[in-house]
Amino acid sequence: MLYIPLMKDLGMSLEDIKSTPRHELDGLLYALNVYQTMHAYDGYNDKDIRQMAKEKPEVRAAYNKSLNTKRKYERLAGLVKPEKRDKSFKDLLI
Repeated sequence: MLYIPLMKDLGMSLEDIKSTPRHELDGLLYALNVYQTMHAYDGYNDKDIRQMAKEKPEVRAAYNKSLNTKRKYERLAGLVKPEKRDKSFKDLLI
């Protein structure tokens, strides 16, 4: 159900949810999902993930998704400089 994560994780009351427009609720749920994806493996290192992936291979894919999401939003927030690429000859001509 839509209301349970809003009430449980964001501490919204039923009255708050009813008075909030649907598009804002969708945005809150999306942001909550991104936050949970980014921080799902906080406190684990690569060695821990390797051990867990031996029993459950899907852990590695979820961990990589978490890292990629974290890198994306750090780059968008300006916390990390974009990766430098070597310029090709074609890029130099333009």
